[in-house]
This record gives sequence, C-alpha cells and structure tokens, in this order.
Amino acid sequence: MNYLGIEAFLAIVQTHNLKRAAELLHLTQATVSYRLKTLEKDMGAILVERSKGVQRITLTPFGENFVNIAERWQVLKRETEILQASGSQLRLSVGGSNSLNTYVLPPLYRALCQHMPKMRLQFVTQHSVELYDTLERREVDVAFVKMERTVPNIVVTPFFVDEMVLLRRATAGNLEAGVHPDELNCDHEIYMNWSPSYQIWHDRWWDTFNSSRIRVDTAGLIFSLLQDPKQWSVVPKSVAAAFVKSGQFAIQQLLDQPPGRVCYKITHKYPKSTISKSLSILDNYLDLILSDA
Repeated sequence: MNYLGIEAFLAIVQTHNLKRAAELLHLTQATVSYRLKTLEKDMGAILVERSKGVQRITLTPFGENFVNIAERWQVLKRETEILQASGSQLRLSVGGSNSLNTYVLPPLYRALCQHMPKMRLQFVTQHSVELYDTLERREVDVAFVKMERTVPNIVVTPFFVDEMVLLRRATAGNLEAGVHPDELNCDHEIYMNWSPSYQIWHDRWWDTFNSSRIRVDTAGLIFSLLQDPKQWSVVPKSVAAAFVKSGQFAIQQLLDQPPGRVCYKITHKYPKSTISKSLSILDNYLDLILSDA
C-alpha cells in the first residue's frame, strides 16, 4: 500500500486543512495533494471532500472508515522500521529444574540478561523429566536437569557436580567438625531424593521409606521446615550455601561422603540454526562461571 499517501491522508485528518497538513509534513501543498490523489487511485475511492473556497477539509464516508485502517498501517510501518534498525536479534529459551534455576543457574542467567547486544530471553522451570519432553518438542532451546535419560535426538552432557553436605540450624556449638551418618537420628531428618545414586547411599544408612518422617520434593521447603537444632538435611552444596547466607544455617561435612549430584545440560541433536550463536554465547558464560566457582 502507498505509505506516503497514507501519511498525507493522516496529516489531513489531523489538521483538517491542506496547507497545515503540508506544513506538518514539511512538504509543499502540491506534493501532499498529489500523494492523496495517488492513494485514492490505489484505493479506487475518494477519501476527502473537495469544495472550492472551503478551507476546512472533511472526509467522505469511505474516508472516515479508512482512518482506523490507515492508523494501524502507520503503527505497523513504525514497528517494522524499529525491527529493521535493531537488526537480527539474538534469542534463547532456557529450561531448568527448580533447584538448579534457584541455586545454581542465576549467575548464568544474569550474564545472559546483561549480554550486549541484548538477547530476547525466556526462562522456564519444570521437573527434569518434563524438560526432556519440552526440549524434544523444541519449546526450549537448552535445558539443565538433575537426571540423565536416553531420549532420541537429545544430547546429554554433564556440566556440574554438586557436592552433598549436611545442613543444620546454626548454633553456638562447633559445626565445623565432620559428622558420621551413624551419629544422625533419622527421626530428625528432612529428606529429599536428590538422585538415584544419592538414594542408594542413603539406603545404606537409613531405611528411607520407614525412617524419614518428613519428606519434601522442593529445596525451598527445607528452608521453611528446618527450625529445630536437632533437625538436619543432606543437600547439594549450592543449596546449602544459599541457606547459610541467611545466617540461620550451618554446613557440616559428612565423614562418609555421599556421591555428588551430577547436573546435566541437554540440547537437541539438531538445534535450530537461528539459535546456534545464542547457544555458543551461553556455553561461553557457563564455562566462565564454572571456572570461577
């Protein structure tokens, strides 16, 4: 559609006068009149009433109906120009399990948010099992999970091993010394199944099904429920470090060390070409953050 004609038409609508419309557009009256006539020819209809000696211009019924369309066309033109000026914008959709998104990945996410040129970012939180399906459907471009699965077209890469530690309420006592699992009363445990390997270690010392009185499925609940100095929970160090910052909790080492929680990055075997650069940027930041950890 003739955008110059639409611009002239909207200037006439705004000023109701051909001379003032020309001044608004910094054009001659003849140019504005020509652009209007060209638009009317393209539309196959008269938009503006023309009467000799009448300075105030009025619209035909067709012109009145066309105003709204012309205004929307002008908005679309401006948005297109903004998009063209910004160039090809980077974008990335990242998925993560709740504990990874909360305690491990925020430094990575902050780095991506501050990257220049700016990226269009989406962060999704789901269970690890769900994230495999979400990635396979290409609803996210990359995801970070707590478990390894064999899924067609999904590449699974370990990216981080989180040491497991004992978390307790901070007291005046010495919490620096290591603790053996034999010393822990399982009746005071707040239990969360962090991984299959952790479950096997846990079952060596306690009957998980019968002895763990309080069981949770999100790390945040441990923070809320760990109130008594007798209570304890075995958690990844990244989670424990976030709790310790509050000043209410302390970390102890376990003398029989549980296996670390292995965290995985998963990507599609055939990633979209439009996000290859964004994935490379993510990998660079991830390497830098892990090397500083």
